[in-house]
Amino acid sequence: MPINKILPSRRAKSAIAAVMAAVFAGSAALLPGGTPASVTLAVDHLIKPWEGLHTRAYLDIVKVPTICYGETKGVKLGMTKTVAQCEAMLIERIKADYYTPLTKCIAGFTKMPVSVQASMISGAYNFGVGGMCGSTAARFAKAGQYRAACEAQTAWNKAGGRVVNGLVKRREMGDAQRIGEAELCVSGLSA
Repeated sequence: MPINKILPSRRAKSAIAAVMAAVFAGSAALLPGGTPASVTLAVDHLIKPWEGLHTRAYLDIVKVPTICYGETKGVKLGMTKTVAQCEAMLIERIKADYYTPLTKCIAGFTKMPVSVQASMISGAYNFGVGGMCGSTAARFAKAGQYRAACEAQTAWNKAGGRVVNGLVKRREMGDAQRIGEAELCVSGLSA
């Protein structure tokens, strides 16, 4: 369970409203290019800010070669990418390797609040689809217990077997510049 109190925030509600306004302006559940609103919300307000952009491959906290916005698939040290390549790679990878599998392993995923979907997509990107599909957060979400799902996801705050302050912030209430997953998640729930 969370270390800190999980509360909705104005900044998270604004992020959700901006994405949903874009959806309604297009009169569809997808944004231009066929991108689900939850993917856009996760990418722009959770994944990019927390992963940061690195156009040259580096070793992450657990010594895995990483590039762009936290991409590890097929990455070798010495690789470089342009910002445009990183952007395109991230959107396509999130849709194909995270959003679509979550729609298959979590019953009713696409009917859940967009904030819950976005938080789970972000979590799966950070700790894996298998971890998310088998998680307590997924179990609560399937049961419609969205607040409990938001809070349960905060348990994924370790790297290398130890609690990492940066992961606590990412999973919970964020920091001065970035929205936390649980913060965004609960901000999209009805009172």
